[in-house]
Amino acid sequence: MHIGIVGSGAVGSYIGGRMALAGQRVSLIDPWPAHVEAIRQHGLLIAETTEEFTVPCPALHICDVQSLQRDKLDIAFICVKLYDTRWAVELIAPYVKEDGLVVTLQNGLVEDEVASIARAERTLGAIGTTMSVFLSAPGRVQRAQSRAGPGDTVFYVGEIDGPETERVRRVVGLLNLADHAASTGNLIGERWAKLTANTLSGGLAALAGTTFKELYENRRTRRLAIRLAGEAIQVGAELGLPIGHVRGMPPAIWSAAASGDASALAQLESHLLRTQQIRPDNGHPAMAADLASGRRTEVDWLSGLVVRRGRAVGVDAPTHARVVALIHEVEAGRLTPGAQALDRLEAV
Repeated sequence: MHIGIVGSGAVGSYIGGRMALAGQRVSLIDPWPAHVEAIRQHGLLIAETTEEFTVPCPALHICDVQSLQRDKLDIAFICVKLYDTRWAVELIAPYVKEDGLVVTLQNGLVEDEVASIARAERTLGAIGTTMSVFLSAPGRVQRAQSRAGPGDTVFYVGEIDGPETERVRRVVGLLNLADHAASTGNLIGERWAKLTANTLSGGLAALAGTTFKELYENRRTRRLAIRLAGEAIQVGAELGLPIGHVRGMPPAIWSAAASGDASALAQLESHLLRTQQIRPDNGHPAMAADLASGRRTEVDWLSGLVVRRGRAVGVDAPTHARVVALIHEVEAGRLTPGAQALDRLEAV
């Protein structure tokens, strides 16, 4: 198969590079010129926690995509920022075979948007968890966390609304080349679980100016994270979604802890502190990197989505709303991450 990775940043480069290393035919597509040129000249360097290797792989600038007209893709993975979804799918859809697939491997809930462009019968969703990858330089992707162990799942793949299919199994097989993958018949429920996991820590750690590990080890920010999770789970429940486990714990535990149940809170905090032991010390949220570099963040598609979906069903998510407002203040240069931003969030 010919596989295209649209948005070959950290996640896209890692999965594409791993697939290419296993012998798949992969084309990496990215808007960062220096990254594309580095891959063209030197190959893609993948640095794992214990080894590193270079993978030769074709890389295309955005302006080169039309060269796929005579060599169309069997599968295109969409790995761009959420606000770039529409143009990325519009770009690649004409170069995917009629019986090919467009797979969104992003955060948030964008399957409907992708399907409106690429057609529902060509659209699948994939969820990536616990990868801890970042671009350390053009042409170099680094993973700060070891590959998953037996029984752990990093990728879930599913139909927008339906059980496992042959094409889902095909994509599972490809993602298994990067790390452990499995199919799901509950894509939207798992999506909401991942959205909850993203929004309980990403914006919060970015505002606090901490690593993920520091966020969970600090009682103050840990309790704020639990509050954010409780709001997101309440919205998802009101939407009628069968929400999956969030960071290894059932949603009912998060909801009870956020509501003040002392037993649930003790159980959840013990779990969070225990699981931090395997986290890398330097793990920062992507949103923090975006703020530091002056780039636009995805907050409107993450906590902002929780707020909008909550309003539609009559459920308030005030802490998420404040996260959105404060992140926008940081983006505008009116607020600096740290104690003041955390004070304003905690005051909700």
